[in-house]
Amino acid sequence: MSIDFKALYPKLINLLLDTVFVVDEFGHIVFVSDACEQLLGYSANEMIDTRILNYIHPDDLDRTLVAIGNVMSGQSHTDFENRYLHKDGSVVQILWSARWSEQDRLRIAVARNVTALRQADQTRNALYRISEAAHAAETLRALCDGVREVIGELFPESDLCLGFYDAAGSLLSVPDWIAGRSGSWIEKPVESGTAIADVINAGQALLASRDPARQGVGLNDLTQPEGANWLGVPLISRDAVLGVLVIESPSPGTRYREADQALLQFVATQLATVVERKRAEERLRFMAHHDALTGLTNRSLFYDRLETALRSANRNEGRLALLYLDVDDFKRINDTGGHEAGDQLLVEIARRLEDCTRETDTVARMGGDEFTVLLTDVHGRDSVETAVAKVHELTALPMNLEGQTFHISCSIGTALYPEDGMTARELLSKADANMYLGKRHAH
Repeated sequence: MSIDFKALYPKLINLLLDTVFVVDEFGHIVFVSDACEQLLGYSANEMIDTRILNYIHPDDLDRTLVAIGNVMSGQSHTDFENRYLHKDGSVVQILWSARWSEQDRLRIAVARNVTALRQADQTRNALYRISEAAHAAETLRALCDGVREVIGELFPESDLCLGFYDAAGSLLSVPDWIAGRSGSWIEKPVESGTAIADVINAGQALLASRDPARQGVGLNDLTQPEGANWLGVPLISRDAVLGVLVIESPSPGTRYREADQALLQFVATQLATVVERKRAEERLRFMAHHDALTGLTNRSLFYDRLETALRSANRNEGRLALLYLDVDDFKRINDTGGHEAGDQLLVEIARRLEDCTRETDTVARMGGDEFTVLLTDVHGRDSVETAVAKVHELTALPMNLEGQTFHISCSIGTALYPEDGMTARELLSKADANMYLGKRHAH
């Protein structure tokens, strides 16, 4: 029996899972197999006589034109990969095998959809990058910077909003990525009725519309013309919402879909686990270097900072000052108001000392009712005396402790580097001696 292979070829081609394209020298599609509908959503009849370049992702157009030129010059391509736009607006990753038929003046190519494969690669790489960021980052804030880089690679046309949720105050702590303010945070209230609030309250991912007036908040309304250009997923650990991970796109035409949601959900799941661990590490680190009652720097960390400040002052011929103070008649307050009142007093003194010092200064509790303040970059005794006067003024304000009003005073001793000593031990000893000398004179 003779077989008409010429008649059979079209049937065989249309049975292939990959899509066959035949394009003329002017870039028009003259033939495409039926698999094109599965690949790009268009039927063969819709694509024939249209330009192949119409379907290419704009960001891949230039390098695709270079590849087309190479093929038409006689170089075959078996591993060229670029992105096309599906009829529904989604992006399709395509791996091409192509050659040029000089006799027919036609470009013949076979296209394979590798979108799922690339998404699997992205997911694996994201897991690796987040794990890498978690090990490299010493703080939660540094971890956020690492996650921002990962999200930027996974969703290059999207803006990121990453926030940690405080249920007690209904607040989100958001990393401040404004230039020049690295390492800081911004606190924002969670506004009811917004998409981000719905993600937090329901503990579920949500596709919504971007709010052009407020970054990251989202409009829970897919009837907006922009459609699903906002995607939020919760960070959940042990059934508690730790925060939210949001991407949104200011670019027109961007639509997030289930595949994007699945990828972002995967990142959020890994991130939540890492955040829980990082928070525990930070709590342990904080407890090791801070006073449990007041939250101030403890004696050990204060000595480290004083030594560091002295080395810096020595190198730069700078000056610094040390204040040593204790609460006058602290025992009387403990006896009158009880230990609860005494603890409240110490906490209030700590807050007032922080209020009258700069961020570059260090306030520490040395133990009992004794505190120290390290003032860096001072300009002489006059500036130190001004600081002491401010401390006296703030600590002398009345305090309400356990329902009783107390008026207290503090004795303060000072020491300056380099006039009163060159080492930490000498400065602390001088400031301590001056404090007790002032206390004796006052009585």
